[in-house]
Amino acid sequence: MSHSDEKCIFCLIVKGTIPSLKVIETEHSVAFLDISPVSEGHTQIIPKIHAVTIAELPDEYLADIGPVAKKVALATGANAYNILQNNGKLAFQHVDHVHFHIIPKTSEKDGLILDINTNWPQMKVEKEELVAVLEKMKARM
Repeated sequence: MSHSDEKCIFCLIVKGTIPSLKVIETEHSVAFLDISPVSEGHTQIIPKIHAVTIAELPDEYLADIGPVAKKVALATGANAYNILQNNGKLAFQHVDHVHFHIIPKTSEKDGLILDINTNWPQMKVEKEELVAVLEKMKARM
C-alpha cells in the first residue's frame, strides 16, 4: 500500500486534481457527492490514503470514517439510508480504493433497490458448524 496512486480516481480527488463537491473533510477522510447518484444526497466517503480494501486501511483512517458517515447520513435529512462498502471485484467493488456510499432512502423507488419480498439467502447450519466457524475466525484474529 502506498499513500497515493497516481492512476486512482479517488487519490486524484484527494489531491484536488479532480474536482469534487465536498460535503465534509477531516484529517483522514473526504466525503463528496456522488456524480452518478442513486438518490438525492448520495455521498461517497474515502480515506485520504490509498488502500484497495478495508483490510489494508490503517485503523486510524477507519476510525475516522464512522463519525463522518454518521454526520453525512444526518445531513441528508433522510430517516432511512444504506451505508454500503464493497471489498474486491467479487463483492462488486468497482474502484480499487476503499470507499463507503451513504445512500439516502426516502421512498421505495429511490436509493438502493432491493426486492423487499426476497430474504437474504440463508444457509442451514447446525450449531456445531457455527462453533467451528467461530474457532477458525478467532484463530485468524
